[in-house]
Amino acid sequence: MTEPRARLFLPFAIIFAILAVSTASIFIRFAQIGGAPSLVIAALRLTFATIILTPVALTQHKDEIKRFTRNEILLGAFSGIFLAVHFATWISSLEYTSVASSVVFVSTGPLWVALLSPMLLKENLARTAMIGLALSVVGGAIIGLSDACIWDGGLSCPALQNILQGRAMWGNFLALVGAWSVTGYLIIGRKLRARMSLVPYIFLVYGMAAMALTVIMFVSGNSPFGFTPQIYGWILLLAAIPQLIGHSTYNWALKYLPATLVAITTLGEPIGSAILAFFILDETPTLATIFGGVFILTGIYLSSSRR
Repeated sequence: MTEPRARLFLPFAIIFAILAVSTASIFIRFAQIGGAPSLVIAALRLTFATIILTPVALTQHKDEIKRFTRNEILLGAFSGIFLAVHFATWISSLEYTSVASSVVFVSTGPLWVALLSPMLLKENLARTAMIGLALSVVGGAIIGLSDACIWDGGLSCPALQNILQGRAMWGNFLALVGAWSVTGYLIIGRKLRARMSLVPYIFLVYGMAAMALTVIMFVSGNSPFGFTPQIYGWILLLAAIPQLIGHSTYNWALKYLPATLVAITTLGEPIGSAILAFFILDETPTLATIFGGVFILTGIYLSSSRR
């Protein structure tokens, strides 16, 4: 696809990616209810995605894969490791801190991408894009904190000292590592996608992430065996829809959009998840979720309007 045609499809592709990635929380929820540990779900998610990609990559893109330079393989491997670390640390953070705190810290990813892009990618954001970035991050924080705050005649939120001490501090740090690692994943993707086709790139990255997560899974004492066919079915859907369709669409967009803008659009996932949870799980979004969603969508619009 030529670049002018690709840019025409970009808005629809980003919306499609957000909707696809938003299904991840639904599939993970169903797999966890069946008894699958989070690290097993993450490892099998990338393993299944790589297995599905293998026939296409090795038949239709074999020549390009053979032409990979040592530098491209090394960068692709680092990108995959960053993706694996993102999944492993973010999931593990939920064992030590609240979902709210974890979401707030991991949602800072676009900030780190914006800070590093001028230095590593020579990409600077316009003022309106910076405002959009700030609004999107605030929206993500509002959605994250909405799980921890309650309304009982007045707004009551947990004390800051409870977020920054003990086990919670370790969990928050893991979530922050998740934000840093997804930053590396997107910045390297922006570099490599400029000269690599989509399928060879994601085959390399997802394959490395699958290997790294498999090692982490076994080291943590988990096993991928012994679950019901239904659980494996949910994880297969997790690999097919949010990973192969959602994440791959983000990786496709990295060839045409700055890494920071792609990072900002990933904050739309909580909105899509809330919509799907309403229809599938009968979970009504809170007023804070809706309010935060407005911030995120406004931020995405401001960040992308100049393009």
